[in-house]
Amino acid sequence: MKNKLMSINIRKVDAASYLKRIGYRGPLTPHIDVLRRMHHRHLLTVPFENLDIHVGRPIILDERFFYEKIVENRRGGYCYELNGCFAWLLKRLGFKVSMLSARVARKEGGFSPDFDHLTLLVRLGERWLVDVGFGDLFTEPKRLDSAVAQQDKGEVYRIVSKGKTRLLLRRSADETTWKPQYAFTLRPRKLADFAARNRYQQTSPRSHFTQGRLISKLTPTGRVTLTDEKLILTERWKRVEHLVKDQGEFNRLLAKHFQLLLPRRGL
Repeated sequence: MKNKLMSINIRKVDAASYLKRIGYRGPLTPHIDVLRRMHHRHLLTVPFENLDIHVGRPIILDERFFYEKIVENRRGGYCYELNGCFAWLLKRLGFKVSMLSARVARKEGGFSPDFDHLTLLVRLGERWLVDVGFGDLFTEPKRLDSAVAQQDKGEVYRIVSKGKTRLLLRRSADETTWKPQYAFTLRPRKLADFAARNRYQQTSPRSHFTQGRLISKLTPTGRVTLTDEKLILTERWKRVEHLVKDQGEFNRLLAKHFQLLLPRRGL
């Protein structure tokens, strides 16, 4: 592991390569319009995925590993990697960024433990919630200090306060209720704070990340998601599912829709 760290240390880690990776061309001054465009480009180009977990490759909380995986190897990752790496990019460009701990809403009610999700706070005069690591969520940053409904590509979100806790809510498809997505506080965190939960996510049989492979990415007209069992294509709110017959078909769909090959086992 020490040799691996040293090899990454001597590489040139630069913002320009990251911006090329996400296909962003434009101004770099810290401004909400710049943040919106980079956020959207990130979701279109860097998938949410857990493939390393299923080939026994440990996910290490280190920005150099994030950069190598996402930028150099053109892979994706899950929240600690995606938001951790995006935070690094934003800081390099002069944005004021804090990492926050979030507890994810459970289907049966309640929330998961602290550090289950890493999300971001960006200060640009106003404060913005930024998240490129949750999978199917908002596509552009959301105002943190406003409880009014915020539109987002056909979806509607709200952020409400309950004491020191904030709740991110999404309006249900029938527009009758607001469903919690996650709860968070504004206490700044460090990557090391997420270490125990990161180990749990990739090793516990109770973690949903160990249950099966998943890779998902925003597209210009919807979303594409691939699991061990099926391919899900959503285009302009029309959903089509295709059953995955075997490993060979999984590999072909992974290459076709995500331009990826399965990672090799181990480091």
